[in-house]
Amino acid sequence: MEGVDISQFKHLIVVPTLAALGLGSPSAVNLVTGTALAESRGAYLRQINGGPALGFWQMEPATHDDCWENFLNFPAQSRLKRVLEGMLSNDLPKCAQLVSNLRYASAMARIRFYRVGAPLPTADDAMELSLYHKQHYNTYRGAADPAANAPLFRRAVQA
Repeated sequence: MEGVDISQFKHLIVVPTLAALGLGSPSAVNLVTGTALAESRGAYLRQINGGPALGFWQMEPATHDDCWENFLNFPAQSRLKRVLEGMLSNDLPKCAQLVSNLRYASAMARIRFYRVGAPLPTADDAMELSLYHKQHYNTYRGAADPAANAPLFRRAVQA
């Protein structure tokens, strides 16, 4: 992250946010922190070249909305939905808060991974975290390169 202390970012934003969700294992924390580094380097709040992705986690509005419509709005997820709603401010639409609300944006990144259902990699395996990010967040259509991003996930692990 350019100009941002990764350790502060991880421990002051990601850790308490994921703990509030009840989804804050060390693997999840490193995965969500590393994803912010891999997706935006912690520097871009809008996708470069006019793409739709928003925030440090570069979540697309369609992905955000799908998380709500096809996961969070179901009764089985009522606890997660309540926690997320508590993170929202009243003056912006949910999707716009991916840019301005770090807590909400990190929570939504975790929800995206949580929906996958595949076991998370071990917390200290940067390459496996990077591969998991590529497969379950960036997808085969995305530009992420797991080998090139592994050092970013290593930084997340070490923070």
